[in-house]
Amino acid sequence: MKLRALEISEVNSYIKRVLTNDAILYNLKVKGEISNLKVHSSGNVYLSLKDEKSKINCVIFKNNYNKDFQLGNGSKVIANGYISLYERDGSYQLYINDIEIEGLGNLYIEFNKLKEQLSKEGLFDIKYKKSIPTMPKSIGVITSETGAVIRDIINVIKRRYPKVNIKLYPVNVQGHQSKYDICDGIKFFNKENNVDTIIVGRGGGSIEELWSFNEEIVAREVFNSKIPIISAVGHETDFTICDFVADMRAPTPSAAAEIATPNLVDLEYKLENIKNRLTRSMINQVNFDKNRIDYVFEKISNYLKLYTIKDKITQIDKIYDKINFEIENTISIENERLKNIGTILHNLSPLATLDRGYSIVHKNNEIVNSIEQIRLKENLDIKLKDGNIKCSVESIEGKEV
Repeated sequence: MKLRALEISEVNSYIKRVLTNDAILYNLKVKGEISNLKVHSSGNVYLSLKDEKSKINCVIFKNNYNKDFQLGNGSKVIANGYISLYERDGSYQLYINDIEIEGLGNLYIEFNKLKEQLSKEGLFDIKYKKSIPTMPKSIGVITSETGAVIRDIINVIKRRYPKVNIKLYPVNVQGHQSKYDICDGIKFFNKENNVDTIIVGRGGGSIEELWSFNEEIVAREVFNSKIPIISAVGHETDFTICDFVADMRAPTPSAAAEIATPNLVDLEYKLENIKNRLTRSMINQVNFDKNRIDYVFEKISNYLKLYTIKDKITQIDKIYDKINFEIENTISIENERLKNIGTILHNLSPLATLDRGYSIVHKNNEIVNSIEQIRLKENLDIKLKDGNIKCSVESIEGKEV
């Protein structure tokens, strides 16, 4: 009997049914350490569970993901779920229904403990971050001399800004001795003071391989550096203590090279724009000054033509001032004379008499100046300086002769 050749999709579908119908694989409890954790924009979580010898890919659908759990790389967990096949890729995965944290890996615990300690001491504070020079003359690189990191950094810098000097301080980037090598490199550049920026970095790896950059002595040496340091350790998702202490963190060594240098093409473009603006500005200023000079010369020419007329006008102004002075002087004299006449007239005025305490007697709007004009019981008006008095004559006494 000849067997029919199966399509790949048929094989994957069959394997999926076998896995799904297995009593153990369909209700599985697995213990391991999380790595490669990624929360997708859809809300689903992708990760791997590993032990010392193996790993298995896992998926937590968003409905089963408890965001209150502080899951992270290095977390030791116990996961409940089932094994099934992702038919498109032919890969099996653990589909996790629920998960509980068993504990954290020792290195991860050390990492968080040191991170919290240094943070409290202020080593991560923004106020201590030094600015990265925009146009460095020399850049110091502390990394392995044989790895891809130094080649990537050199290639990026030579492409962007070939004028800068690159000075390599070769170190071991993992192993017991590496932390001392990194510290020696930072001390060397600070002692020589021969670079403007320092890049400390290496390629990606596990937390164990990156651990030299989580050592306390490295963190303190980075913090104490007088020269700005860019940390470029691992890949974009890798974070080390060195990243937090450094003046700037780059997601990759290539990105560190871009941060440390300007783009020569951009600089030339900016310089060309500045040159063009300066040229236009100078041309505009020259034209403006030329117009001003032409205007001034035209005014001078007109002044010269009108010089004789203006001289006569000046003479007229002087004559006017003299006449005006004579008029004002005459008016002043006449004002004084009128004032004197007014004083004399005031002294002769009946009002002045009233001011001295005298009064004026009226009868029927006529001034009374003799008792011959008055009869008993007649009404009289007496005018004083501050008002009038109406009175009746009670008696008349003549002046004895």
